[in-house]
Amino acid sequence: MRDRESRIAGSKEYHNKIREELTGRFKSNLSGFFSVCLVGFLVLFQIGIIILLPFVLQNITVYFYVVLEIFSIVLILNLVNDNRSPSYKISWICIALVLPISGHIMYLLWGGRDSTKRLDDNIKHIMRHGQMFLEHDNGLAEEFYNKKPLEARVSKYMTSQNFPLYANNQIAYYSMGEDAFEAIFNELEKAEKFILINFFIVAEGAIWDTLHEILLKKIKEGVEVKFMYDDFGAKIRTDKHFRKKLEQEGFQVQIFNPIHKYTDKLYMNYRSHQKIVVVDGNVGFTGGYNIADEYANLINRFGTWKDNGIRVEGDAVWGMTVTFLQMWEVCQGTAQIDYEKYRPSRAFPKSDTFCHVVSDGPAYNRSNPIENIYQQMIQYSEQYLVITTPYLIIEDDMKRALITAVQSGVDVRIITPYIPDKKHVKLLTNYNYGYLLKHGVRIYEYKPGFIHAKTILNEKNVIVGTINMDYRSFYLHYENGVWISDKTVVGKIKADMDKTLEQCEEVSYEEWLQRPLFMKMKQVFLNMFSTLM
Repeated sequence: MRDRESRIAGSKEYHNKIREELTGRFKSNLSGFFSVCLVGFLVLFQIGIIILLPFVLQNITVYFYVVLEIFSIVLILNLVNDNRSPSYKISWICIALVLPISGHIMYLLWGGRDSTKRLDDNIKHIMRHGQMFLEHDNGLAEEFYNKKPLEARVSKYMTSQNFPLYANNQIAYYSMGEDAFEAIFNELEKAEKFILINFFIVAEGAIWDTLHEILLKKIKEGVEVKFMYDDFGAKIRTDKHFRKKLEQEGFQVQIFNPIHKYTDKLYMNYRSHQKIVVVDGNVGFTGGYNIADEYANLINRFGTWKDNGIRVEGDAVWGMTVTFLQMWEVCQGTAQIDYEKYRPSRAFPKSDTFCHVVSDGPAYNRSNPIENIYQQMIQYSEQYLVITTPYLIIEDDMKRALITAVQSGVDVRIITPYIPDKKHVKLLTNYNYGYLLKHGVRIYEYKPGFIHAKTILNEKNVIVGTINMDYRSFYLHYENGVWISDKTVVGKIKADMDKTLEQCEEVSYEEWLQRPLFMKMKQVFLNMFSTLM
């Protein structure tokens, strides 16, 4: 333990050398930056060509706009007959009307399903393969339904979406990212058979150096290490030879959705936002943190970085393992993994801590299970509901669910950042306050800095994971979380929420109404593009 503390302390000293290493880091990361910029340039180039056409082809401008009108009619008919949410449809119709040329291009790139249909079909096939290894214990479900009939309604829905109910779990909660990393490092040291790691962002720095050192040691001891990350989340913040170096060191590596592969259709908009660590199939971790120094407050980007996470030991870890292996197969493009190889190595003591491991993504879009689970948690709250989220850009249905809870006597509180990481998203988050504040939802901003924790909690249940309260998490990203039914665990997390609220400033409706006029204008404009944020 003392050695681990010295490592973390040493990691702070690491930052005193950052300036000396900045030039080397910059050169290493520059290629990733140019790759991302190239994608953006290609999109802008395509849009620019279309915008300039009427000026170049002046003699046939009338015919051009007739064709444009036909495309508009086709686009609107396609949207009207789509089964996606009304807010989504309205946003795209507004974009097409306000930006009659580039709006159509944007819809072709981001809005339609056809560009990703083949990839989605393959993902669905792989997901079904993984689901074959998920066992549904009807006896356990009946026991839970008898003990907790109200919670059983949410549980039944999750079971119907192939998220089994698990008992015999022990949960540890971490109220800050640095605490979660300390626990992860300690657990990795104990690994004997395999380690599974999946993160959205990987950034070279002190956290990565500590993690890398441990994983190298375990590989030398014969432990299998599978390391997976999202390409967009790591491209700019790692060396261009990052994957190659890891594979040479004995890592098994997969990258989710390389951004250069789908430049024409921009499937790069769909990312894996999942965060999972599994050790020997017995212990799993998830939460809001990524592999980067800001998540452990080793560097200061936006004041204090408030994140959270959980350690799961028990039957539910199998659900986390399956979620990881499914995404690994998605990266491979084929369903070839022997899931049985990654079963837990031991049985777990009996416990009444019940869990569902949930996941979501574009391939699930027609049912949106996680969004539905959130709405049910809101609906079945009786006393209080607390939500922490870095972004608050939600659909009308979610707003109505929150307001209905308030009108039913539930104390609904939402915590968002005071210092944002993205100013345009902060403007939209603030814009979404109004309707909620007007109808009694209480909103707080975390004054010390940036709250990145993703939690929804009522008096009976809690979900901790990677899910933001925004369109991107509910519709575009692959996400994961753990739903927990246990009074002790809920109580511990509620205590952390209460402590966090003491560090927050409440936003009043009257204060919100006094926003500067220019800010209101920017928010109205940005809101039109909220489905893209």
